[in-house]
Amino acid sequence: MLALVKKPRIELSIQGDQVDELIDWIRKKFEVSILSSGSDDSIPVEETDFWKEMQSNRVGNLLAGARLKSGMTQKELAEKLSVKQNMISDYERGRRRLSLPMAKRIGKILNVKVDRLS
Repeated sequence: MLALVKKPRIELSIQGDQVDELIDWIRKKFEVSILSSGSDDSIPVEETDFWKEMQSNRVGNLLAGARLKSGMTQKELAEKLSVKQNMISDYERGRRRLSLPMAKRIGKILNVKVDRLS
């Protein structure tokens, strides 16, 4: 069973006998959410809608993640590339295909290997 204590934020993975009793005891003091209660309700991540959505725009999601990790806004990245902000938005949303030369320029600015963006 995977449980989450919301405040303070604690994640617990509990297995074995008397799991329900332990969770009941924790609930006396904390708000608890059960994220999973066994393998019967789990599915491979590749079958989830989240995974399918992420894969459908893989390059755009990786670009957005790299940009956010670097602490940049779309506008700041656009200024460094001498392009308009909506071009960065189009790349991230999968509305515009990222060319190899642009991927190289972005990779250099974000300090990301170009093969991660192409």
